[in-house]
Amino acid sequence: MTLVAVSKTHPDNKIKEVYDLGQRIFGENRVQELIEKQPQLPADIRWHLIGHLQRNKVKYIIEFIDTIESVDSAKLLSEIEKQAEKINRKIKVLLQVKIAEEDSKYGLTVSEAAAIFSDWKNGAFPHVEITGLMGMATFTDDDGQLRQEFGKLKKLYDDLNTDGRLSTLSMGMSGDFKTAIDCGSTSVRIGSAIFGSR
Repeated sequence: MTLVAVSKTHPDNKIKEVYDLGQRIFGENRVQELIEKQPQLPADIRWHLIGHLQRNKVKYIIEFIDTIESVDSAKLLSEIEKQAEKINRKIKVLLQVKIAEEDSKYGLTVSEAAAIFSDWKNGAFPHVEITGLMGMATFTDDDGQLRQEFGKLKKLYDDLNTDGRLSTLSMGMSGDFKTAIDCGSTSVRIGSAIFGSR
C-alpha cells in the first residue's frame, strides 16, 4: 500500500515534520504551489501532482515530478510526452477516470482510458510510463455508492492489466480510504488525517 501525503496548502515546516517521520511521497494539487515548495524541501521527496493539470503548465514540473496522477485527456498525455522527450526523461502517470456522479470531477470515460492505454501499449508516448489508474469517488457517506464507484475503477484496472504491467490503483482519501482499500486500492491520498484540517 502506497501512502501519498496530500500536503496542498500546508507550509514547508509541516511537510518537513511528516518527512522526518519517514514519509517520502507527497501530493500537491496546484503547480504554482508545487514549484515554490520543491526547492525548499529535501531532494529525495517523490512529488505527485494529484490535481487537474493544464497543458501549458507541464513544462514547469517535468524535470522533478515523480508521478502525474491526474492525466484526464489524450491531449494532456501528448504534452507530457513532448516535454519529457525534450529532457529525455520517462514520466510515470496515472490515467484519471471519472467514477463520481458529481459534475465537478475531472476524468476520462472508461472507453477513453482503455483507448489511451491501448495506444500506449502499442508504442505511443514512449517517454511516459502508465503505471495505473486514479479515481475520486462522490463525496458521500453512502458506503454502497462508494463501493459501486470504486468497483467500477477496479474492474477497469483488472481488464487493462492482463499482462501485469500496472501496479497502482489510486483511490481513497481521508474520508473514504478504508472502503477504497476494501475495494482493491493500492495507493491512498491522505491529507487532513495526517496534517489536520486546513
